[in-house]
Amino acid sequence: MASFDQPPKWPSLYNPGLEVLNVPDSEPIQPGGAYIHHPSDVFRFTLYWTLLFNTPLFFICGAYAFWNYTIPPSTRLPRRSTLSTSMNGDGNSTYQLVPIAPASPVTLHNKEAPAPPSKLPRINERRSRVAFAVIVLLTFLVSSLAGSVVASAVLGFAATGMYRAGDFNMSTWTPFLLAVLQTLIGLLSIWPSIIKVI
Repeated sequence: MASFDQPPKWPSLYNPGLEVLNVPDSEPIQPGGAYIHHPSDVFRFTLYWTLLFNTPLFFICGAYAFWNYTIPPSTRLPRRSTLSTSMNGDGNSTYQLVPIAPASPVTLHNKEAPAPPSKLPRINERRSRVAFAVIVLLTFLVSSLAGSVVASAVLGFAATGMYRAGDFNMSTWTPFLLAVLQTLIGLLSIWPSIIKVI
């Protein structure tokens, strides 16, 4: 029998058939199985699995954002409209621009070209694209770590409370399944925003 004082080492996964097959008239703790009983062990196992599943996904998204900030997509020339517009010799449209603001009597009679706008200094002029991209990547990784810790604490301690209330033994497969569930729910939550981008 397993000792409750000595938690198994992570991951300690075993053949799940021990728990699922031949259930009638079997002992609560199966020989060859690994069980965790302390809330801190459940949290630790759930955290490790959650980090293992979430961090690669956040890293992929962060690397994609890093790449887009470092090497932005090339600006393409807009397609020409299929509507016929009159073009002058240099390829520019001959449509007259209409001012947005109503013209005042002073501007109607003033035919001089407006003065060019003064160039203001850029905010964070010394910060390069690469520095900003690294900040974005680190933000993704820190978000992955923080989200994994919070979700593992909530799921791990809630599952421990339910197992203790029912006087059950928690298999080492339970934190694994909690982490898989959490990762899949996280992927489902980003689906609508991906559709909007596409």
